[in-house]
Amino acid sequence: MPTAAFTTLGCKVNQYETQKILESFEAQGFEIVPFDSPADVYVVNTCSVTQSAEAKSRQTIRRAARQNPNAIVVMTGCYAQFTLRRGETLAEAHLVVPNPDKLRTVEYVLEHFPHLKAQLEQARQRGETPVRRRSRAVLKIQDGCNIYCSFCSIPYTRPVMRSVPYQDVLEEARAMVADGYREIVLTGVLIGDYGAATGSGGPDLAELCAMLTEIEGLERLRISSIEPTQVTDHLIELTATNPKMCPHFHIPLQSGDSRVLKAMNRPYDQAFYLELIQRIRARIPNCAISTDIMVGFPGEDEAAFQNTCKVVEQVEFCRAHLFRYSPRPDTPAEAMRDQVPEPVKSERIQQLQQVAKAAARRYAARFIGTTERVLVESRSKLSGLMTGTSDHYLQVEFAASPSLAGQLVHVRITDLTPDGVLGELVALQ
Repeated sequence: MPTAAFTTLGCKVNQYETQKILESFEAQGFEIVPFDSPADVYVVNTCSVTQSAEAKSRQTIRRAARQNPNAIVVMTGCYAQFTLRRGETLAEAHLVVPNPDKLRTVEYVLEHFPHLKAQLEQARQRGETPVRRRSRAVLKIQDGCNIYCSFCSIPYTRPVMRSVPYQDVLEEARAMVADGYREIVLTGVLIGDYGAATGSGGPDLAELCAMLTEIEGLERLRISSIEPTQVTDHLIELTATNPKMCPHFHIPLQSGDSRVLKAMNRPYDQAFYLELIQRIRARIPNCAISTDIMVGFPGEDEAAFQNTCKVVEQVEFCRAHLFRYSPRPDTPAEAMRDQVPEPVKSERIQQLQQVAKAAARRYAARFIGTTERVLVESRSKLSGLMTGTSDHYLQVEFAASPSLAGQLVHVRITDLTPDGVLGELVALQ
């Protein structure tokens, strides 16, 4: 049976699309294996949001080619689209699938490499079927962005605001649950815009979440990145009162300095962001808040950078994705004066990493001695323990059987680890 491996760079929307590509390969009869394992086909869903993301995309493609020189390496996603537009090639990528066609990747593969189609047919004749393992599914409910942050090219590449009709969302969610998924993560480019005005058929985001939690067999519902201005009181209240809603919000900060936020064309300031976090945690104590932060935006001086550090210390994000500003073609920020030198960006991001790590450890320490519900995912290569994600988005390690993968269990938190917490298995849910 031919094997296929997948990896994703970038946003949760990319993760959703990778999941759909994976499922299409699985439906054809491919056996899905981890990306660091030998495979016949490697699919890399790339990102181009920053120069660093493009570099990581190239590195990942080259790593896949090194893992199995006889494998077929497939590149799709935003960086793949940019290479097609610029007429560039990457020697290690045997096939480039245009971003609009990424969900048809398996068709491209079978068309260009007919020997795989023959192998699949032989496997079917032998009665072989791929093994499926399920834990968390990503469900895309919205597309398009109209905020036009001055550093971002997404509104130019995804300008059409569209909400997936709620009946279609419910149908796909039920299929995911029937396929064995216990947790669903909702995603979109601007997920808080979900609603009737853009095609939902009626419900807004909070109302859709309430509908989804009524699906029998769905144990956890999590919301991916949502803009600060779109976190409504209704959504906060639903998260506070519905046990299936994970007490976790991913709310991009980007900068903790109001002057920089204005230059970024972000529709809030530092005070608004801090008041929102305070309001959430007043209603949902210890609610997990993760975030995205950009370092080195044009005009960011030392005082502005220190304001960002102070916000990180105050909020105690459970996790922070930090990245350097890099100019994107045709965005307003590309032409801004006072570009921050690369050595300064490197120094600041290293300093902020330490601040964010210390803040995350303080947040995780709140849970020592408590019991968390954990979705079991895989075995750690370093510790040999099973790992999983808790309701509060803690990465938990604990001794357990690999047979529990995909199940929800209760784990008592006993200590901190470098990247999460250590625990003891209490009971299955």
